Amino acid sequence: MKVNKNKRGDILAINLLVADDDSLIRESLKIIIGLDEDFNVMACVEDGQQALEYCIKNSVDVALLDIRMPILNGVEAIKGITEKTTTKCLILTTFDEDEYINSAIKYGAKGYILKNNSPDKIKQAIKVVYSGNMVIQDGVMDKVMKGMDVDKSGKLDKGLFTERELEIMAAIAEGLTNREVAAKLFISEGTVKNYISSILDKTDLDHRTQIAIYYLKGGIMRT
Repeated sequence: MKVNKNKRGDILAINLLVADDDSLIRESLKIIIGLDEDFNVMACVEDGQQALEYCIKNSVDVALLDIRMPILNGVEAIKGITEKTTTKCLILTTFDEDEYINSAIKYGAKGYILKNNSPDKIKQAIKVVYSGNMVIQDGVMDKVMKGMDVDKSGKLDKGLFTERELEIMAAIAEGLTNREVAAKLFISEGTVKNYISSILDKTDLDHRTQIAIYYLKGGIMRT
């Protein structure tokens, strides 16, 4: 797990941004999460535009965002934050509609959980996303998996992919960026993109995050 440390080696708190248009929820999250020394709630904002601007100007580790917000909604904010910063985005919402889920993941959300979770589960989800992994609530995961080519046993056929494609999929499932995958496998970033395109074509998936879910949830069959 990635951990922030200072020069003395002391563990620092996870820098967190909270974005929600409901002031009561914003302040509640600030208080509940802020009481835990593992977190530093840097700011609370009320719309996606403010979230994007804050992440651009500050070193935010994880942005905790609602979906339905004014000016820029959570999905649009995630797209901008992912493109312009290194901040990891976690959706915390009351809505589990397919359109929101797939769009949020497509644009780079590392997690999607609902507000009816306990504070401890929300804090654990933040830590999981911060560490570079994905966290998606079971009911939400079912919607993401809908339409994926998984056989009745729940397994994915290894024979569909080359060994290099399987390596690429495993690396993506680890949460690595294209650049990190290229460095790990000693190939160019352009080659990684080509392999990802091939995997997407074979699976009829839309984006690399679905590849990670496909790999992890389906469980590649190995001989």
